[in-house]
Amino acid sequence: MEVVDVWTGQRASALQKALRLTNERFAERLGTAVRTVAKWHANPDAQPTPEMQEALDTVLFEASEQAQARFGLMVAAENAQPAGSTPEVTHDADLTAAERRLNADPSIGAALEWLDRQADWAPGTARQRVAAKLVSLNPSALHDRGQRRSRVNRDQLASALRDFYTDLPPGYGTYSAKHDGGRHVRTSVLTCADWLDLACPLDPEHDRAALASLSAEDGGEVDATGLDAAAQRLAETLETNTRLVDAALYRLVDIDIGRGHLAGAFGITSFVQYALTMDLLEGEVVDALADGRGLTGENLPLRRRYLPDTRVVLDVGGRTCAGGALALTAIARPAGPRRAQPDYLLLVQERGGRVLNAARRLAVIPKCFHEPLADYREDTQIGTTLRREMEEELFGRDDVDGTISAQRHADPMHPARLSAPMRWLVEYPDAWALECTGFGINLVSGNYEYPSLVVIHDETFWTEHGGSIAANWESDSLKQYSSLDRDLLGELIDDQAWSNEGLFAFLQGLRRLNELGGERINAPTVEWELE
Repeated sequence: MEVVDVWTGQRASALQKALRLTNERFAERLGTAVRTVAKWHANPDAQPTPEMQEALDTVLFEASEQAQARFGLMVAAENAQPAGSTPEVTHDADLTAAERRLNADPSIGAALEWLDRQADWAPGTARQRVAAKLVSLNPSALHDRGQRRSRVNRDQLASALRDFYTDLPPGYGTYSAKHDGGRHVRTSVLTCADWLDLACPLDPEHDRAALASLSAEDGGEVDATGLDAAAQRLAETLETNTRLVDAALYRLVDIDIGRGHLAGAFGITSFVQYALTMDLLEGEVVDALADGRGLTGENLPLRRRYLPDTRVVLDVGGRTCAGGALALTAIARPAGPRRAQPDYLLLVQERGGRVLNAARRLAVIPKCFHEPLADYREDTQIGTTLRREMEEELFGRDDVDGTISAQRHADPMHPARLSAPMRWLVEYPDAWALECTGFGINLVSGNYEYPSLVVIHDETFWTEHGGSIAANWESDSLKQYSSLDRDLLGELIDDQAWSNEGLFAFLQGLRRLNELGGERINAPTVEWELE
């Protein structure tokens, strides 16, 4: 049997290969963490602790003769290697799920290529840097950080960001509201009076944003701090198995919005670019608040680089300004055994942990990024995105979910492909309405937000299709509220679990429902303010 004087990462990996064990099984045999085994692969010269040296001796001693023979051959090959060279001792079967995804996921590959281009690195450098960060990640530390972040509530975040951006132009402010005569809530959504209470039908006559260009932006220069943060985001995405898709997004380049009309223009960016730049700002500011640090440029280097002041926030054409639409859905229900009066069912989702945006937060549903599906020009309409997301998030159509597979249908929303609930809505256009209720820019990450309202007036829809409504993978749960339950809706408004944009859309939706009135409505009164 081969005797090992000093165990190294390379020799430990050779023993693992000789035993033909995965990282998980080898770690279990040694009584250590999978991460430790992965570190040996990444650092062949590392020397395990004395306790681990003894454990490796024991595993080698207890190995079968065949495994010991294989190990001896590998050590002999190692000794025969020229100085400075390192034999490859890992197979794909030895890798963790995160490491396999790093090597095989095309969207992760696109993100790595983006990093290499932005940094002017040689191809493959980003992969090496992300791999190094991945093996050094401590899952327990990520969990603890998540717990600290969860203690920063929406009100704290909104107030801190309002204090950070002190240079608001006249007429602009962050959206806040009083409901039922005095209870006050605030958000981080920057808006103005001309962008609120739009009552804009989302049809081709009123929903008329233009496509400025199909050329994707290059994203501008990313400094060393930004590159390191982007690599860290990718490593954490792999470790937590968060979905990341290399999809096109609409970036807002011009704002032209008023009561009854949506215009302006969109260009194109990529989700990868957004995820590795602007989307990093939320974690940075929440960590600063959780750790008790002040919101200064020194403590927020990414915000200082990407979104330093209100001028940059409002200059949407001069930066990456991605975003989306989200709608309060209200469905008429008849009176019945459980309801003495007819009402509207109001739907609220709790976002799942695998989404990149508003994870673990309350939001209205549907909620989505504004992105092209098939026709880049026609898909610029906000209503097009919301109708598609109703199909995906409420009516069960996975084939329009761009995070699952590439789109291959010429017209994914062709009448022949619609779900039964959506087909009913198309056949009875007077039975429902889809309106945009406002517009704002979320100071958390600089995203544009189009809060909207889906209101289905005809209770026949609920009778025939209510049983088909279910949230998709993006939600952990789907909660329902009655439009007649004023007290419970008031408590819901005060819930700190809301995302900022989710509460913005919910409040604007309630305001519009109250305007529409009728016996089905007994919701809290909502009066907005700009802070």
